[in-house]
Amino acid sequence: MRQYWSLTKPRVVALIVFTAIVGMFLAIDGLPTGQETLRGGLGFLGIWLAAASAAAINQLLDARIDAKMARTSWRPLVVGEVKPWQALVFALSLAVLSMTILVVWVNVMTALLTFASLIGYAVVYTVYLKRATPQNIVIGGIAGAAPPLLGWSTMTGMQGDWDWAHALLLVLIIFVWTPPHFWALAIFRREDYARALVPMLPVTHGVTYTRWQILFYTVLLVEVSVLPVIFGMSGLFYLGGALVLGLVFLWYAWRLLDPPDELFPMKVFNYSIVYLMAMFAFLLVDHWI
Repeated sequence: MRQYWSLTKPRVVALIVFTAIVGMFLAIDGLPTGQETLRGGLGFLGIWLAAASAAAINQLLDARIDAKMARTSWRPLVVGEVKPWQALVFALSLAVLSMTILVVWVNVMTALLTFASLIGYAVVYTVYLKRATPQNIVIGGIAGAAPPLLGWSTMTGMQGDWDWAHALLLVLIIFVWTPPHFWALAIFRREDYARALVPMLPVTHGVTYTRWQILFYTVLLVEVSVLPVIFGMSGLFYLGGALVLGLVFLWYAWRLLDPPDELFPMKVFNYSIVYLMAMFAFLLVDHWI
């Protein structure tokens, strides 16, 4: 059971599902009713199962690459603790269960959006983009940024224009956050990616260029993070939190141009996770107050 659990990338999926849950709460006024709580719980389960399925498919398709990288060489498919056919059956079972829950008990729109996100990450990104272009994480980030939209759709079915506008603002924040988050890790693990022949930006364009790209995207992220206030979705509490978090992120990105040691990119990577969680927490608290 531990090996199957590992296939689902639980820590990564936890962050994904957290942003989806925040999307659910932001889609409704005040605290959820009993019916909304039930629908939200089923939506959470369906989205989590789909994300877990995508993670398992990703590991199945990336087993050859994972075997060449120190960061992933311990994964159950690489060391033979789970066979490929077992991982495939497991992943497909999770996907079928996810779609069943979303179609029958949530709504068809959420099921369609979730399925598109699953295919985008597990197939389009993993099979093609990851191996084809150093912009893989930028283009493929669209699928990874979708969870708040999925959460919002769970509660509303995306019936109105404002539903789309507000939900897509949340998607945009994660989309712009993804490159500096992942490229910081890629700098630290660039030898792994080079050995596995994965064209990550530090491998194809060098570390210096990647550092400047991280700074550029971090500046853009700070600008994007204030859009919920401009569009009337959030207020001053969120704005204050977003600006403080953004300034700290900018400091990390600027310091990364001339880092104090080889471990500093991982500090940037770890802060980026804290940043995203805190940003969505501020969005939620601001919504309730």
